[in-house]
Amino acid sequence: MATAFEPTQRRPTVLVACLDSSGEVLLSGPAVRAVAGSAQRVVMLTDPRGSAAARMLPGVDRVIEWRAPWTRDREPGEYWPELLGFCAALGEVRPDAALVFTSAHQSPLPLALLLRLTGVPWIGAISMDDPGNLLDLHHQVPEGMPEAERLLSLVEAAGYQLRASDSGRLAVRRPLPDTTDLTGPDGYVAVHVGGSAPARRLPVRLAVEATAKLAAEGIRVVVTGAAEDKAEAAAVAEAGALDLAGRTSLPELADVVDRAAVLVVGNTAPAHLAAAVQTPVVSLFAPVVPASAWAPYGTRLRLLGDQNARCAGSRARACPVPGHPCLNSVTADEVVQAVHEFVGAR
Repeated sequence: MATAFEPTQRRPTVLVACLDSSGEVLLSGPAVRAVAGSAQRVVMLTDPRGSAAARMLPGVDRVIEWRAPWTRDREPGEYWPELLGFCAALGEVRPDAALVFTSAHQSPLPLALLLRLTGVPWIGAISMDDPGNLLDLHHQVPEGMPEAERLLSLVEAAGYQLRASDSGRLAVRRPLPDTTDLTGPDGYVAVHVGGSAPARRLPVRLAVEATAKLAAEGIRVVVTGAAEDKAEAAAVAEAGALDLAGRTSLPELADVVDRAAVLVVGNTAPAHLAAAVQTPVVSLFAPVVPASAWAPYGTRLRLLGDQNARCAGSRARACPVPGHPCLNSVTADEVVQAVHEFVGAR
């Protein structure tokens, strides 16, 4: 069941699959680098939501995009043409082995079945379910461990190891594009609004109030967000921030965060981007998922939010508790105090 490769059996082309969004892809970085240390080529299969992050990971040689039929944002429809395209891409790559990366609540078995049907000879994954013969490596881990370590443990069980010089932290390819013309000099506070799950976003009211207090102290604030977050970002900008929402690609956002003194953010992909460039994070973290697994990994961190709130462990995308008390109980003064723990100390 747990079949590791011997050194003489290293596979020339390894497919690593993470059919998820940017944050999850960034967290897979240490595992990807471990695979890349032995494989001749690492091909990453990812959802379009995660492809930009996949292209930023050291060790990835090629990225294949595919929207799996079972992903959350798919509407019912005709999947056959896309499935044929997926099979054609795998036929071109001809992976010698595949490692399926999933979050703790996800099953790798649908993808493992497709990989098996396309002829991939060896497949490993973490699975809480009995995989039958779909997995050659059926790996299991304790709940709640940091997601980056969880995925790294899978590839280690497959026989891959990080180089001794590798810290195991998150990382992105450098150099990053220079965004100084957008932001001005380094050392500002970055505040990120938005996120794919409403329950995990930084409350806009709190972002506005904290930004106003920081601006009153003469601290420069830059607000970032996706194009769909422009209204929220504009509200923060009116409180005294430079508005960059919708104006940066993911690599450019990485540079903006890299040159910040600290990032204030909810539980969303830029928090992991900050960890990848070693920027301190003030994390407004809703406990719908455990902070032990999903808090920014390997960077200086100040965690805010009631981790024992009634929503804890619910995995809810929209807060199930009226008033969203786990984050709305945090005050702007607490955010500013947390920012001061890092401003000037980086």
